[in-house]
Amino acid sequence: MDTDFIIRQFQDSATVKEKFVHAYAEHILAVGQLLVHTFQAGRKVLLFGNGGSATDASHIAAEFVGRYHRERPPLSALALTTDVAALTCIANDFGYSEIFSRQISAHGQQGDVVIAISTSGNSQNVLYGVQEAKKKGVVTIGWTGGTGGKLASLVDHSFVVPSPITARIQECHMTLGHVLCEFVEERLFAKAT
Repeated sequence: MDTDFIIRQFQDSATVKEKFVHAYAEHILAVGQLLVHTFQAGRKVLLFGNGGSATDASHIAAEFVGRYHRERPPLSALALTTDVAALTCIANDFGYSEIFSRQISAHGQQGDVVIAISTSGNSQNVLYGVQEAKKKGVVTIGWTGGTGGKLASLVDHSFVVPSPITARIQECHMTLGHVLCEFVEERLFAKAT
C-alpha cells in the first residue's frame, strides 16, 4: 500500500457520497422536515442496527439528545442498541431476531419515527423491528446500501447508498445522520440565538 491507495479510498468515499446526495437531496429534505415535525410534536426517534450500524444508531441518538452544534434543549431519541440487559434478556428469552421488535413494542408509539440501519438491508432483526413499528403506526425510515435488500421496500422512507462496499455505505450513513441533525437544529433552534 502507498499514498495512492489512501487517496483512492478517500476519493471513492467522496464519489459515493456525491452520487447519493444527487439522488436523494429532495428526499433528505422531506425526511428532515418529518423529523422536525416529530420533535415539535413531542414524539421520539428510535434508531437501531447491528455492528457498525448499531454504533451509528447510538451516535445519531446522542447527537439529538446531547447536541450537534447548538446549545439547545435535548431532543427525544433512543438507540435500541445500547441497553445490554434488554438486548441479552430478549436474545436469550425470545431469540436474537426479536431484540429490536420487542423494544419497539415497548417504547414505540404512533407519531414516533424509527430509523432502521442495515448495510445489506436483510438483517432479520432489523426487518422485524420495522414490521413491529408499522403495526404500531410508527413512521419507518431505512438506511441501507447496495440493492437495498428487503429493507428498502419495507420502509416508508428508504435511503440506499449506491455501493456494495460496507465501509462506503457506513460512511454515507454517518454523513446522512449528521446532515439530518444539523437540519433539525437549524429549523428548530436557529431563531432562538
